[in-house]
Amino acid sequence: MTGCVILFPIAMTFYITWWFFRFVDGFFSPIYTHLGINVFGLGFITSIIFIFMVGVFMSSWLGASVLGLGEWFIKKMPLVRHIYSASKQISAAISPDQSSRAFKEVIILRHPRIGEYAIGFITSTVILRSSAGDEELSCVYVPTNHLYLGDIFLMSKNDVIRPNLSVREAIEIVLSGGMSIPQIISTVEGITVLDDNVRIGKSP
Repeated sequence: MTGCVILFPIAMTFYITWWFFRFVDGFFSPIYTHLGINVFGLGFITSIIFIFMVGVFMSSWLGASVLGLGEWFIKKMPLVRHIYSASKQISAAISPDQSSRAFKEVIILRHPRIGEYAIGFITSTVILRSSAGDEELSCVYVPTNHLYLGDIFLMSKNDVIRPNLSVREAIEIVLSGGMSIPQIISTVEGITVLDDNVRIGKSP
């Protein structure tokens, strides 16, 4: 059993890495095979270079214009536009460009009842107009099934706790089922106790 526990993550790492290598290599390797060029890994290298060049091109003004035109055509398609919009929002959530991130900030909220807490992501802000006046609310996304399914809450900024976690760290916590969460999470708003193992303390 000890050997299985030790070897399982190693085997899974190599298996997933090999699957990813074969998947990426499969984009261009058939072209080289058709041309009679059989070099191991050439398709993978070509795919990586192609992805890099696409990123460089799309960062320019011309690339952004071409992307905008392509998105305009995709959004006119009945079924494809919904798939594209959902996948784009997921990619924008982990984008290295801070201005384009769908997840603007990580928060902790009291959910679903008193004494329990959940990790959420602020995606936008909205103004709620009523007879009492205008109130600014934060649109909070709380994942319930990995990262792509969850609930939406409109909450006052005074009702959320802001921890010292980045968006990428919070995504890792969600995807790992909470196994990667640090033992101590600090916040600037005071001291709040989540449970016996995880505490939120004042940030130094």
